Amino acid sequence: MPILVITGTGTEVGKTVTTAAVAATALAAGRTVAVLKPAQTGVRPDERGDADEAARLAGAVRTLELARYPDPLAPATAARRASLPPVRPSEVAEAAAKLAAEYDVVLVEGAGGLLVRFDDEGGTLADAAELLDAPVLVVASAGLGTLNATELTARELSRRDIHLTGIVIGSWPDSPDLAARCNLADLPVIAGAPLIGALPAGAGSLPPTNFRTMAGHWLAPTLGGTWDAADFEGREAPLR
Repeated sequence: MPILVITGTGTEVGKTVTTAAVAATALAAGRTVAVLKPAQTGVRPDERGDADEAARLAGAVRTLELARYPDPLAPATAARRASLPPVRPSEVAEAAAKLAAEYDVVLVEGAGGLLVRFDDEGGTLADAAELLDAPVLVVASAGLGTLNATELTARELSRRDIHLTGIVIGSWPDSPDLAARCNLADLPVIAGAPLIGALPAGAGSLPPTNFRTMAGHWLAPTLGGTWDAADFEGREAPLR
């Protein structure tokens, strides 16, 4: 999959750290990687954005932002408040396609969830994925409430006939509660797609060298790693 679109079921679910883990795993396999962030919101011009953070953790990846807006809002709203041009799905698709001509793997990291608006015409990351005919990886939270958000995201992808590569839990707690443990079995059922990774809570705080060493252990072979869903569930899920 030369282009992989990465979305979350919402904000703060571990999307950027998951993007970094996928990038690190691809780099470890000898592939060249680019990370595209169509719209970065909530940062000043001199601050590091999500693509920069992915590169810090993963290593030598090419990064590209198409737009940056200061307010921590949906891209369409942030662009309007800043009186700056919005990002269009066609621009995202064009930039990703150009990167794919130069790099083995292009990771397109969205902002928030799949249907967060890029512009006032309703353009979204889902529209960009459709234009690219690219698969989508969904990053979900571990605990209570994740099933509804994940199923809604999966249903929208199915409605648009966009391939859902799988679900990655962006932050697996050290001491998972009952809901999180049960979700290991329920997430792939409601999504109609496999669980293909789980990153430990705090993974983004690891020293980059350690992060790169461990990244492949958090991701399934579909993403180039060695993580096994059945083994993970056997260790972490409750006895039935």
